[in-house]
Amino acid sequence: MPETACPPNEWILPSRNKGSYSIQSVENALDVLEALCEEDDEVRISRLSEKLKMNKTSVFRLLATFESRGYVERKKDSGKYRLGLSAYEIGQKLISRMGLIKHAHPVMERLARKFDEAVYIAVPRGDEILFLDMVDTSQQVKIVPLIGKRFPQPTTAPGQVIMANRPMAAPAEATPEMKSRLNRINQNGYACETGGLGDGICCLAVPLFATDGELSGCLCLVGPDFRITSEKIEAELLPNLRETGNIISSKLGFHSSYITRRIS
Repeated sequence: MPETACPPNEWILPSRNKGSYSIQSVENALDVLEALCEEDDEVRISRLSEKLKMNKTSVFRLLATFESRGYVERKKDSGKYRLGLSAYEIGQKLISRMGLIKHAHPVMERLARKFDEAVYIAVPRGDEILFLDMVDTSQQVKIVPLIGKRFPQPTTAPGQVIMANRPMAAPAEATPEMKSRLNRINQNGYACETGGLGDGICCLAVPLFATDGELSGCLCLVGPDFRITSEKIEAELLPNLRETGNIISSKLGFHSSYITRRIS
């Protein structure tokens, strides 16, 4: 019987290692933008300076430049900063051009409506996973949206799916228990984990493959653990999540004999 109890592309992936063509001023500017992305609310210069270990004057100059181009907005009353509409526009253009999202989103909507739980696409980003797209639930009790958020691979269900399907992604110091778990995930074709995305949050994830059989990302169903029970996972959620994942993989050009029918 498959393990159902919840206990955690074709493009070149970006590397955090600085190459010979690295420009420090650009690195600093991108660090500021990424730090703003990680903040849920507006943030002061002092917070960014402390977080990035960069002097306040440098942070201020970078923010002023971004503000003049619309990538950052500043509240006049508090002096705090947040990402601006120009950053949002770039993100939306990127997502609209990604084949994975284009093919996945309509099928995700059907799955989300069927169970009224949040459905996500997660992709690898270095040694982390990034939540790229979602269809939310209408439930009154639901999880804070995860789009744009990053998490360590080993502690999340999609991260474990990525590690299981990309042996080089598994950390060299992985424990025997982790290696055994990754082997089971690879054999069973899914991962289920509670707590890696937050207390009481359960995540069920299956892999998505492209034409050449390369892992493109993961399809995830996320919700509170009191709704996503082991019984419901085995009876309903996992079969439908797998089926939806197979449909998306097929749309990406991956063919396999276990793709049988579309969800109604």
